Amino acid sequence: MNWLTISLTWYFFLFFLGLTFFPLTKKVFSKFNFDHAYPFAKTLAIVFLSYSIYFLATLKIIPFERIYLFLIIFLFTLINWLIYKKANKEKNNANFRLLIFEEILFFIAFIFLVFIRGQESSIRGLEKFMDFGFINSILRSKYFPPIDIWLSADNINPKGYPINYYYFGHLTAAFLIKLIGIKPSIGYNLILATIFAQGITLVFSLIANIIFLYQNKISYLKIIFVSLLGSFVANLGGNLHTIYVLTSGYPNENPVPFWQIFSFCNTLFPNACQTLGKTLYPYWYPNATRFIPYTIHEFPSYSYVVADLHGHVFDIPFVLITLALIFQFYFIFLINKKKSFAGFFPFLALIGFFLAINYMTNAFDGPIYFLFLILLFLIVFKSLNKTLTASLILFVSFLIFSFPFSTHFKPFVSGIGVNCSPEFLTKIGRMGPFLFEKNNCQISPLWMLFTLWGFFWVNFIIFLLIKRKFENQNNKLVINFFIFFLFAYSTFLIFIPEFFYIKDIYPAHFRANTMFKLGYQAFIMMAIASAFVFYLIKKLANKIYAFVFGFFFIFIFIYPFFAFPSYYGNSNKTPELDGEKWLENLYPEDKEIIEFINKNIKDQPVILEAQGDSYSDFERISAYTGLPTVAGWWVHEWLWRGSADTVGKRIPDIQEIYEGKNLEKTINLIKKYQIKYIVVSQMEHQKYPNLSEDKFNQIGEKIFESSNKLGALYQIKIR
Repeated sequence: MNWLTISLTWYFFLFFLGLTFFPLTKKVFSKFNFDHAYPFAKTLAIVFLSYSIYFLATLKIIPFERIYLFLIIFLFTLINWLIYKKANKEKNNANFRLLIFEEILFFIAFIFLVFIRGQESSIRGLEKFMDFGFINSILRSKYFPPIDIWLSADNINPKGYPINYYYFGHLTAAFLIKLIGIKPSIGYNLILATIFAQGITLVFSLIANIIFLYQNKISYLKIIFVSLLGSFVANLGGNLHTIYVLTSGYPNENPVPFWQIFSFCNTLFPNACQTLGKTLYPYWYPNATRFIPYTIHEFPSYSYVVADLHGHVFDIPFVLITLALIFQFYFIFLINKKKSFAGFFPFLALIGFFLAINYMTNAFDGPIYFLFLILLFLIVFKSLNKTLTASLILFVSFLIFSFPFSTHFKPFVSGIGVNCSPEFLTKIGRMGPFLFEKNNCQISPLWMLFTLWGFFWVNFIIFLLIKRKFENQNNKLVINFFIFFLFAYSTFLIFIPEFFYIKDIYPAHFRANTMFKLGYQAFIMMAIASAFVFYLIKKLANKIYAFVFGFFFIFIFIYPFFAFPSYYGNSNKTPELDGEKWLENLYPEDKEIIEFINKNIKDQPVILEAQGDSYSDFERISAYTGLPTVAGWWVHEWLWRGSADTVGKRIPDIQEIYEGKNLEKTINLIKKYQIKYIVVSQMEHQKYPNLSEDKFNQIGEKIFESSNKLGALYQIKIR
């Protein structure tokens, strides 16, 4: 099938799931009268269906097999049919023209990223081996938890080690790939496009419904325009770092204040300029996510460009559902104060479920939105008892629904570090969960923070200046405060890493992950809030505010026009969606080995391949097959397991198996790690120059050899 046929097949499966779950979606989002939350239906379907099979397969009730996926879909279809039949008696019909528009918007967004990603679809580089390996491990699993592909079984854990990472998003990808029956290396790229289309349409729907509740006597075209702008900011927008387009540039690791280097020619690298004023510095888009030294501050647009299917990317649509549920709860409670507080318990339990989904998908996000809710409860309820009751319901619901995951997940956080700890506290070292580490002191210059977050903070200031002009109705007061809270809480998240950081294994980049995870959510929340500010500016028709908004918007608007071409080129090729194709040119023998394994080897027996560093091409066989190898990317396993020895102690054993002359010792190590197959290819010869294949013929047989004779797979036959 060509790329378009494959994409349409995938899309129609998603369309069917969304249509099936629309009655439930309409019921859950009862106050989203603009569009009845139609775009959320696909995401709710993916979450509920994936969680159902995950829960049942974790309890060993049914296996993760395609026939059972269709059975679960059938059961949910019955539930939605019953909801539809009951709701059909009410006169609350949807605006079908609007739903068709939203479906077209989803389709356009989906096809757009499919086409762009098809220009360079390789599943290679950055975190892609890890993400693809997780998906393939899940696809090979009958029951859960799935096993870690980079830490095989040993004498301590003869059944293997479960993945110690937040992988629920990867499980939703495996669910769709298995359901549709598509090749995983194609499915990987279609998943990315699906998340993008969800992000576009979910942000659109959330903003549109907020505005519609704010003032329902408004032109649909105005709502659509503002909501589309918000979708662009949240999913494609950058930050004010693009001002460096107008400068002579700076060395990547040493940012220079932009006002010091304004130039129309690159004075640092004059060869890059042809004529003064005609050729600008070639703007390097990743710098917008690594601007503050030793930190990370990514946002969705960058994620869609580099195409890692990491937890923070999978969780984009899930956190948008969480935010939508929070907003609806907040709105209903304040508008319908006469409703019994106990009547909100089921809805709070549902929010608790999605907090569990956030946690299992990207662990930071669960606590981020749990804290968001607690602070909101304190303000909304104005009662400590109600706040405690609501928080307890959330927490219990969270614990129950995250239990299948939490039983085998050990967080890789060793404490809360205090940034720039006073010297006398560094002598103490630790006090409860708080760490006081010497020399761990990084403070972000305010001009750098403004470069990253200035667009949103300018909108926050505009909002504070004009919101009182629109507070003559209860709805407006309620929604204005929610927008204020989005801005304020996001700003709070941004400043947390200036004082505290979550301790992990990285020395110089000790606050990088903390800033990354908190800032990512702040970006999404403030993008939604900024779209609402734009709506207020248009309503006020104030030219000064409009000019200020527009001036700063230009810088965030141009980011994707640099980022996508930098990664994908001119986009003039026929799309190729198979992320495995790159192997044909660089490692054709490995591609043949991978295809042989995926076609002929069932379940998850242990293979042995060369061990290499993180972010390298090592561990390509395990990543592309989902079979566990003895030891994978060192730093990754160090982070997940809390010790460098996890992989470090296995490295000599792997070398001994490949290079050792003592056959008995080799056999003992093979038994220790339960190795069933050994890969011998160019990368193995590169890593182990003294490798000899003769002994593998003594303890097994060559069951596959590549057409160029450079790669082979040996099956071990020892008792």
